[in-house]
Amino acid sequence: MSVLILCHFALALFAAPLVRRWGTRAFLVLALPPAAAAVWALTRWSTTAAGGTDTTEWRWLPAYHVDWALRLDALAELMVLLAAGVGTLVLVYCASYFDDRSRQLGRFAGNLLAFAGAMLGLVLADDLVLLYIFWELTTVFSYLLIGQTSDHKRNRRSALQALTVTALGGLTMLVGFLLLGHEAGTYRISAILADPPPPSAALSAAVVLILVGALSKSAIWPFSLWLPNAMAAPTPVSAYLHAAAMVKAGVYLVARLAPAFAEITPWRPLLLVLGSLTMLLGGWRALRMNDLKLVLAYGTVSQLGFLTVLAGAGGHDTGLAATAMILGHALFKAPLFLVTGIVDHATGTRDLRKLSGLGRRLPAVCAVAVCAGASMAAVPPLLGFAAKEAAFQTLLDGSTGERWALAAAVAGSVLTTAYTLRYLWGAFARKPGVPDTGAHPVPAAFLAPPAVLALACLVLGPGVPWLQDLLGAYAAQFPAPDHPYHLALWHGAGLALGLSAAAWAGGVLLFLASGPVLRVGHALALRSADRVFGGMLLALERTALQCTGLVQRGSLPAYLVTTMSVVLAGQIAVLVVDEPWTGTPAPRLWDHPTQAGVALLTCAVALLCLGVRRRMKAVVLAGLTGYGTALLFVAQGAPDLALTQFCVETVSMIVYVLVLRRMPVYFEENFSRWRRLMRMPVALAGGAAVAVVLWIMAGHRRAESAGAAMVEETAHHGLKDVVATILVDLRAWDTMGESAVLAAAAVGVTSLIYLHRRTDAAEQPVLPLPGDHPHAALRTGDEPGTAPRTAWQASRYESAGLPSGDEGAPERTWLAASATLAPERRSLVLEVVARLIFHPVLVLSVYLLLCAENLPGGGFVAGLTAGVAFIARYLAGGRHELADAVRFKAGLFTGLGLFLSTATALGGLGEGTVLHGWTWHGHLPLWGDAHLSTAVLFDCGVYLLVLGVVLDIVRALGARIDRQIERAAPRPEEGRA
Repeated sequence: MSVLILCHFALALFAAPLVRRWGTRAFLVLALPPAAAAVWALTRWSTTAAGGTDTTEWRWLPAYHVDWALRLDALAELMVLLAAGVGTLVLVYCASYFDDRSRQLGRFAGNLLAFAGAMLGLVLADDLVLLYIFWELTTVFSYLLIGQTSDHKRNRRSALQALTVTALGGLTMLVGFLLLGHEAGTYRISAILADPPPPSAALSAAVVLILVGALSKSAIWPFSLWLPNAMAAPTPVSAYLHAAAMVKAGVYLVARLAPAFAEITPWRPLLLVLGSLTMLLGGWRALRMNDLKLVLAYGTVSQLGFLTVLAGAGGHDTGLAATAMILGHALFKAPLFLVTGIVDHATGTRDLRKLSGLGRRLPAVCAVAVCAGASMAAVPPLLGFAAKEAAFQTLLDGSTGERWALAAAVAGSVLTTAYTLRYLWGAFARKPGVPDTGAHPVPAAFLAPPAVLALACLVLGPGVPWLQDLLGAYAAQFPAPDHPYHLALWHGAGLALGLSAAAWAGGVLLFLASGPVLRVGHALALRSADRVFGGMLLALERTALQCTGLVQRGSLPAYLVTTMSVVLAGQIAVLVVDEPWTGTPAPRLWDHPTQAGVALLTCAVALLCLGVRRRMKAVVLAGLTGYGTALLFVAQGAPDLALTQFCVETVSMIVYVLVLRRMPVYFEENFSRWRRLMRMPVALAGGAAVAVVLWIMAGHRRAESAGAAMVEETAHHGLKDVVATILVDLRAWDTMGESAVLAAAAVGVTSLIYLHRRTDAAEQPVLPLPGDHPHAALRTGDEPGTAPRTAWQASRYESAGLPSGDEGAPERTWLAASATLAPERRSLVLEVVARLIFHPVLVLSVYLLLCAENLPGGGFVAGLTAGVAFIARYLAGGRHELADAVRFKAGLFTGLGLFLSTATALGGLGEGTVLHGWTWHGHLPLWGDAHLSTAVLFDCGVYLLVLGVVLDIVRALGARIDRQIERAAPRPEEGRA
C-alpha cells in the first residue's frame, strides 16, 4: 500500500519532463500508478468482502502515538476502486482532451497524479493525523488544479475560494481529531471504532468539529458555494475531483465514523437536516443553470446532500444503501462531466441555449450521456435505480427523522429527474429556432473513458447482487435488524417503487414547466452565497485596513513607547500584586571587578546615544554597547556567546553604515523638550524592569539546572563544546526555525530593494564618476569578445590611467586598485589589507565551523566570519569586486544551506524521529581515524545559510545602492558645462 501511494508522488515529479518529451501521450504513462492501485484492489476483493483487512504499520512518531498506518477494509476497498479506477480513466481521457500546445500541461499532469496519490492515502489511512495530512494534500492539489489557468481572474478567485473554505474546515477538523484522540487515548481509527470513548461533552464537541471539516469538503450547505465555482477548472478535474474523489472525502469520513458515533449528539440531527437542505437547494438551483457543467455541479451538490443523509443515518441498511449510492453516483456523474468536455471540445460551447442537434451529429456521445443520465435519474435497469430503491426502502423503514429525510429525498429525486432531462435536452436535442450546432468527429479513444463508466452503470444494475458481500461487510459494522436489506434490482412492487415512479413523473412535469419554473426561481432567489462570501471578504479587508490605519501611524517612537508601556504595565501589576521578590537572594553586583568596569563603560556609551544628533555617531555608539556586551560575555567565561556577539555587531555596523549613505547626516525629527522627557523615563523604566524580572526569575529557580544534564550528555558523545551541541543537536528544532526565519527576513529585505531582479549579472556599463580616470568604466562582458572585469583583474596600466602607448612593459602584480573608484575615493591601505586577510579569514571560518564540537565556534559564527571576508573585498573594491569574489547568486547559498539543514533533519526519520543524530566512525587515508556526525552536516547548512544572508544583504544595501548613487551622479560633461 505504501509503495502504491509513493509511486503516485514519485512519478508526479517526472510528469513535466515526460510531457515535454511525449506530449499528451505522457498521460498514458501517468495512468499506470492508479491503474496498478485499481488492479491491486481488485485482487483483494474477496478478502475484504469476507470481512478481512490488509494493514501496513510503521512507527512514525511514537512519542506522540502517531503512526504511518494504512488499512484496507470493505469501505476503503470501495473508495480505492473509485479513486484509482476513475483516476485511471480520467488520465487516459486527458490524452485526447488536451493537445501538445496546452499551457503548463506538465504541471497540470503532475498535480493531477499527485492528487490521485493523496486521495489514495486518505482512504487507506488508519491514523487520524495521517488522514489529516492526506486530507490537506488533496486541498492543496485541488487548489492548484482549479487555478490551472491562473491568468484568468475567475480561476484564481475560484481556487482561492475552494482553498479558503476547505482549508478552514480542515483546520477545524484537526482540532476535532486531537480532541477525539485525547478522549480515546489513541489516534488509530480502527481502535477507536472497535472501542469508542464514552459519551461526553468533549466527545460531542470533537464530533461537531470533525463534521465541520467533512461537510466543508463535501460542499454541504452552508459550505456548498465553492463547488460550482470550482467548475472553472478543466473538465477532467471536474470529472475526477468533483464527482468521484475529493467531494467524496467528506462523505467517506462520515461513513467511516458513523458506526461508532452515530448515536452521539448531535450527529444524526445535524447530518439529516443539513443533508436534506443541501439536496433541495442544489437541485432547485440546477434547474436555472444554462452551462452544462453548472447543471452537473449543482446536481452534484444535491446528490452529495443525499449521500450525507444516507451515510449519517448510521444504520445497517442505510449504510448499505449509502455505499451503493456512493458507487452509483461516481459511475454516472463522472461520465457526464467527461461527455460535457467532449461536447465543449467538439463545438466550442457548453451553453445549452446555443447547442442544437448534437444527438444526430454525435450519436455515440449521446448514447453514453443518455445511459449515464438515466442512471442518475434512477431509471431501471441501471445501477442508479437499484441504489435509489435501496435508499428509499431503508429510510422508509427507519426512525421518524429518517422518514422526514425520505420526504426530502423524494423531493430531491424529482429535482434530479428534472435537471437530468434539462441536461440531456440542452446538450443533444434539436431546439426550435436554434440552428444545428457544428461539431467535429469524436475519436474513439476520446469517448472510451466515459463509455466504460456508463457501461459499468448498465452492467452493475442487474449485477448489483455481486456487490452485496463487499458493501454488506461495511454495513455489518452496525447492529443488524431482524430482516436486513439485500441489494437487488427488483424487490417487487412496493412503496419504494411507487415513490420512485412519483419522482419520475414529478421530474418530467417539472421539466416540461421549465418556463414558469425559471420565473419562479428568479423571483424567489435570494442573494447568492458567492456574493455573500465576496462581501464578507471585502468587509474583512476593509476592517483590516481601518484597523491598520488606526494603529499604524508611521512613527517608530510611538510604536516603541506603546509597546513598552503595555509591557511595563503588565510587569508592574504582577510585581505589585504578587511581590515575587520575597525570598529572592540579593543580586551580586559583580563576580569580578572587570565586569563592573565594562558594565559602567557600556552604560555610559548607551547614555551618550540619547543626545547624539548625527546618525553615524549614533550607530557607532550603539555598536560599542554591543561590543561592551561581548566583553561581559568574555569576562563571564562564555567565549561562544562573545564570539557570536562580536561578529553580529561587526556585520550590523557595516550594514548600518551602508544604509546611512542614502540618509541625511543628522536626525531630522524635532522633538520638543517635554516629549523627550516623557520618552526617556519609559526607556529607562523598560530596561530596569527587564533587569528586575531577570533577577527575580533567576532567584526563584527551584528545579535543578539543566546545565549539568546537558554537560553530561555532551560529554557522553565525546564532545566538549556544550553551546554548539545545544544549537545543532539538543535543541536543533529551535535552530531550524531560526534559520528559516532568518532566510525569510533576508529575502523580504532584499526584495524591497530589488523590485525587479535580485542579481547584478548582465548590468549596463556604469559611466565614470567625476574625477575618475578615463578608463574607470570596466567592461561588463556585453561587448563582443570581452568578459566582465573587476579591480583585481585590472592591469597596471588600467589602474594608473596612463595614456595609450605609455604602458611600457607588462608587469605581474596582485595589488590593483578598483577601476570604478576615483583616486580620491580609494584607500590603498584598505585594498592591501583586504587582499591579505581575505583567504586567511575564509580559512578561519572553515576552522570555526569544523572545530565547534570541542572549541568555540559553530556554523552561525563561521558564516558571519566568512561574510566579513567578502565585506572586506566589497569595501576595498566596490560592487564589481564583490561580484568577482562571489560568482554565484547569494540566494544559492541561502537555499542550499536551508536544504542541507532540512535534509539532515528529515534523514532522522530513518530512525523514527526528525533530527535523530547519526555518527560515522572510520579511518581515512592520510587522515587517520575520523568521524562525521549529522550535527556537523546540520551546522554546514547553517554556515551556508548565514553566508548567503550576509551576501544578499550586502548586495542589496551595498551594491544596489552603489549603482543608484552612480546613476544619480552628474555626468563628466555636465560637470564641465
